[in-house]
Amino acid sequence: MAVLIPVKAFAEAKHRLAPALGAAERADLARNMAAHVVQSAAPVPVAVVCDDRGVRDWAHSVGAEVVWRPGTGLNGAVRSGVAHLRSAGYNRVIVAHGDLPLAGPLAPLGDWPGITLVPDRRNDGTNVIALPSDCPFEFSYGKGSFARHLEEAQRLRCSLRVLRDPSLGLDIDLPDDLDELAVMA
Repeated sequence: MAVLIPVKAFAEAKHRLAPALGAAERADLARNMAAHVVQSAAPVPVAVVCDDRGVRDWAHSVGAEVVWRPGTGLNGAVRSGVAHLRSAGYNRVIVAHGDLPLAGPLAPLGDWPGITLVPDRRNDGTNVIALPSDCPFEFSYGKGSFARHLEEAQRLRCSLRVLRDPSLGLDIDLPDDLDELAVMA
């Protein structure tokens, strides 16, 4: 089992937080949250899929493998990252986004033999997906991804587990997410 974390360039991350945080604060927040998710993966091996040299260098510095995938977009990067980990011999992959500041241990998510989906707190996005690495799952991130990922799991007729976990459900995308973090932390 391995954890795959897609990470966008820190300087380009979290633009929707601009009403609450300046550019340097957003970059620091993105880096700190990604570091927390890497720590939450322990003791499971971690791969960071990215297309930014700064993220690549950071990933190496925190002991993560780098899956370099420029120009593929989030869905393509995750699909390619899962394929890379499958070819490296991992039979399960936990895809966890790098903006989960309260994430607890991720390893238990890999214990389910089918697909595990963890929606965001709004039941709109998908913060974590755990699945067999050979599953032909079509990733479809973006607004409304949780419903699309549910449909995909059903289309594939895989055993499905949905976990609504407050610590994994809080991702930081909007200023009100920062308010929720302050309450939950």
